[in-house]
Amino acid sequence: MSTIMREALMPIPVLYSPDDVRRLAAEGKALLIDVRDKKDFDAGHIAGAVNMPDIFTYLAETTQDGLATLQRTFASLFAEYGLDGKKTAIVYEDALHTRYGASCRGYWILRYLGYPSVGILDGGLSAWRRAGGTFTTETTTPVRTEFPLGINGGLMATYEDVMAALRSGGVKLLDNRDRVEWLGDSSSPYGVDFAPRKGRIPGAVWIEWYDFMKVTDNHASFRDAAEIRALAASRNLHPDDDIIIYCFKGARAANTYVALTAAGFTRLRIYMGSWNEWSRNSALPIEDGLPKAAAPYSGR
Repeated sequence: MSTIMREALMPIPVLYSPDDVRRLAAEGKALLIDVRDKKDFDAGHIAGAVNMPDIFTYLAETTQDGLATLQRTFASLFAEYGLDGKKTAIVYEDALHTRYGASCRGYWILRYLGYPSVGILDGGLSAWRRAGGTFTTETTTPVRTEFPLGINGGLMATYEDVMAALRSGGVKLLDNRDRVEWLGDSSSPYGVDFAPRKGRIPGAVWIEWYDFMKVTDNHASFRDAAEIRALAASRNLHPDDDIIIYCFKGARAANTYVALTAAGFTRLRIYMGSWNEWSRNSALPIEDGLPKAAAPYSGR
């Protein structure tokens, strides 16, 4: 029985089990995208996969020029990898909790660019290995094609959208960075002082991204829908709310986007520039110091 999770607003799969991936690959209907570093990819990957660490490393800006560059950059990369709209793009990483949501970021970027069929290997290579999946060091040379670009702008929040939310209310902000970033002790996962300012976007509520998953023996899976809704409700976030999610660069936010979408949240956007962009613009307000303590999630 397939373990495919279906997205709330679109009748297409989001999470593909190892068996799903194996079947689609055997039928020639899938292109597997490995988001890990090249050295990890070269040491062993799923047969037929291509390597695109840019999915994880790219730092986006949400100015008009910044969005145009993001769209142009990834449309070109995906064209090089042979994504023509006919094959399902399936993105994977080590495990859902080990690379800051990189596979979910790849999924979200492809959806933002309008790719018609895209998903995530559920559980990543951890699940693949557990299911008896094999690895290879042989590389695949894809044939360049025309990428079917069609921007899905409703998924993206810009820094101007966040500012508008701060002024008018009605839109809720969710910060899902690690605790040290939320508290302002560190500016980023890249280092304490990688970004010029530490703190939070004023008014944001906080749920650490790990809390949307269960981790056992270094294998992560998303919590079930009822647990996710209960966790969100503990921060006054509900399925019909208009929510903008941010982290440092939109990877952990994408992981949370997938979890909340699975739980029936229907009005979600990611602020793709996230703290990396926000902290570098001194005109944008921040909140620092110790925030009000949020009760820990008892289901963790």
